[in-house]
Amino acid sequence: MSLEYPEDLRYLDSHEYVRLEGEIATIGISAFAIDQLGDVVFLELPDVSDTVTMNESFGTIESVKAVENLNSPVTGTVIERNDAMTESPEQIAEDPYGEGWLLKVRVNDPGDINDTLTAKEYSALVAGV
Repeated sequence: MSLEYPEDLRYLDSHEYVRLEGEIATIGISAFAIDQLGDVVFLELPDVSDTVTMNESFGTIESVKAVENLNSPVTGTVIERNDAMTESPEQIAEDPYGEGWLLKVRVNDPGDINDTLTAKEYSALVAGV
């Protein structure tokens, strides 16, 4: 299976992605992370109006193999969470960059994104280059 890393996204080395549109960041996890985790069985996300902090855990994702922390690529306030994914976490694998997003965050500083990896850098990282 060929894993994709869309060019319009930025990535953390812990496998979260962020799509920044103005001051709104959409956060999810990469296809690589989903591939490594296997079948996702549980997802814990913060509530709307909670604050997330760059490079700190905002929740967990659990699969049949492991429980992993989810880290935020930006600092800001949660304005929306994808409850469809918490109710049916197995669906995240079907469209991680579209319907499988996790949070929408109003960022404090859009410059946070400069500390993340480009698609090319992330692809090289996960390829072990």
